[in-house]
Amino acid sequence: MDRHYLITGATDGIGKATAQAIAKSGATVVLVGRNPDKINTVVDQFKSDTYNKNIHGLCADLSSQAQIRQLADDYHTQFNRLDVLINNAGGYFYQRQESVDGIELTFALNHLAYFMLTGLLIDMLMMTGQTTGDARIVNVSSEAHRYKRKGIPFDDLQTINKYNAMKAYSLSKVANIMFTYELARRLEGKPVTANVLHPGFVRTGFTRNAHGVSQTIFSMIARFFAQSAENGAKTSIYLATSDDVRGQSGQYYGKSKLVDSSETSLELEAQQRLWDISLQMTGLEDFLSVDADATGV
Repeated sequence: MDRHYLITGATDGIGKATAQAIAKSGATVVLVGRNPDKINTVVDQFKSDTYNKNIHGLCADLSSQAQIRQLADDYHTQFNRLDVLINNAGGYFYQRQESVDGIELTFALNHLAYFMLTGLLIDMLMMTGQTTGDARIVNVSSEAHRYKRKGIPFDDLQTINKYNAMKAYSLSKVANIMFTYELARRLEGKPVTANVLHPGFVRTGFTRNAHGVSQTIFSMIARFFAQSAENGAKTSIYLATSDDVRGQSGQYYGKSKLVDSSETSLELEAQQRLWDISLQMTGLEDFLSVDADATGV
């Protein structure tokens, strides 16, 4: 059976390591990145290194909702199934920036892109799951979500007041977990699972947006304490491929084991409210609504 994997942020770091490991299995792997030249280079590299010709690339800046829609359209046009969606792309921005849609960039890229792409591809995941009984959504979060200790600031999701990079990043990462939990609840009884993970502190290009002293400090910390991207990718690979988690949903993992997420992430009412706000901010219809029909979409 030719399983199809779509992996965002797949030209660097954890995403690239995840994609390469899965490509070695012979599966069809679709890499998503912003830079078309870089995508082509990585696709060619993977084909050569893994002897797998079923490697493809799609280009999209996932901070742009128009490009997310185009990405989903391109996938629907070029492929006829989706077994696993791995939402991995993200960023950490030291200064407040806004996306082309006028949304704070961390929230747009790290959370809304996960939510929107999942919503636009849920039909294909559902269709594949109905055939195989095992379609999966894997969301990459971070232990940094624990920095958000006082609940979700629904009055300032775009971190307009007193912007702080860690504050914005932590908010986006707890949003990943809350989205996954609400998603899993809406998928109950359906052939698609959703889980979320933290990869650990990984040595990647994460600090490229830093400047001056901040960049120096982060680089030194990463040099001595961070793990390789290959090690950081292990939990993503596990959740995407292992039979051990077949049918398991709505869980938070670290080092390929179940981990308790923060109390803030467990707030049911906040999860539901975040879902509704995310629908409004992305312009999606309520996919997987609680009164969805038998198809679940």
